[in-house]
Amino acid sequence: MSATIDFYLAQAEKCTAEAETSPLTQVRDRNLRAAAAWQAMADKLLDAERLRAEKDRHAATAAQG
Repeated sequence: MSATIDFYLAQAEKCTAEAETSPLTQVRDRNLRAAAAWQAMADKLLDAERLRAEKDRHAATAAQG
């Protein structure tokens, strides 16, 4: 997993934790939206890395014969 994905996931966890501890509804909602955005970025990057790895495997298989 890349450092960027780790960063995105850490930010999502941080925002979720802040949302859980906030007594203010607007702050909690803002943090939950931010957590969802960070998670979406991590998911998108994970999907891209999976697709790239699959493409590389297919290319290696085709090159071998």
